[in-house]
Amino acid sequence: MKIWMLWTLAVLITIGAAYYQRVTGPTYPKKVKFEIFDSEEQFTFPRSFAGEKDCKLAFAIKDPSAQGKIYFKRFPSDDEWTVLEMTRTNDTLYGYLPNQPPAGKLAYYIELDTKFGVVNVEKEKPVIIRFRGDVPAWIFIPHVILMFVAMFFSNIAGLFAIAKKKMFRLWANISFILIAIGGMIFGPLMQKEAFGEYWTGVPNGWDLTDNKTLIAFIFWIAAFVLNIKKPRPVWVIVASVVTLVIFSIPHSMFGSEFDYESGKVVTGMVHLVMGYGL
Repeated sequence: MKIWMLWTLAVLITIGAAYYQRVTGPTYPKKVKFEIFDSEEQFTFPRSFAGEKDCKLAFAIKDPSAQGKIYFKRFPSDDEWTVLEMTRTNDTLYGYLPNQPPAGKLAYYIELDTKFGVVNVEKEKPVIIRFRGDVPAWIFIPHVILMFVAMFFSNIAGLFAIAKKKMFRLWANISFILIAIGGMIFGPLMQKEAFGEYWTGVPNGWDLTDNKTLIAFIFWIAAFVLNIKKPRPVWVIVASVVTLVIFSIPHSMFGSEFDYESGKVVTGMVHLVMGYGL
């Protein structure tokens, strides 16, 4: 295979994996379609919020007479549902979810009072939103760029190794360095700003984002060390495949979660408990 083909394939694999990770993650906004009489509506429910302000919800609805209520409670908890009336401006209903501690979560759904009757949106599977601290740009931007580029060069290294191209060790070394800086330095800094803890992976917890970064880093350490004296493409291929697989796993599947009883940040269980959906 020609060099340009390998680079093109690496670009496509990286973009595809990044897109899949993004749109399947539990913090990606959830789009819900439903019908009111013969009119189809679509609401977008946020599932992640950064900062110290309350989370603003905005839902455009065609029925000008419709009124709305927000039902919410802490997650996970046995709290009763709190109800807030939404306000209307033109064709949009607005409401606010109260801010929570970093890694705190709320379960919520919407009730609409329309001229055709009451419509509940996501009552059966309430949406889960996680709050976090506002990460400074000097941490967030380098982390995202470095991890994306690391994934790209990991794919390049693996493809070059498979195609038996001599430069695979160079791209492997670059991958190792980028993951070390982006994942093991900027990653904990981002975790601290967002959720108050530098590291919630093994041995401190089971945070999937931290743990999958650690796994990739370990495999790249092995690939780097074992290729110092002589070429061992198999190890680079293994490290590349492992990196592709684990970084295709959506972020926050087993992420930081604020325990309201203990007041500590623990590892959440992806909203699969208590009957809630994603």
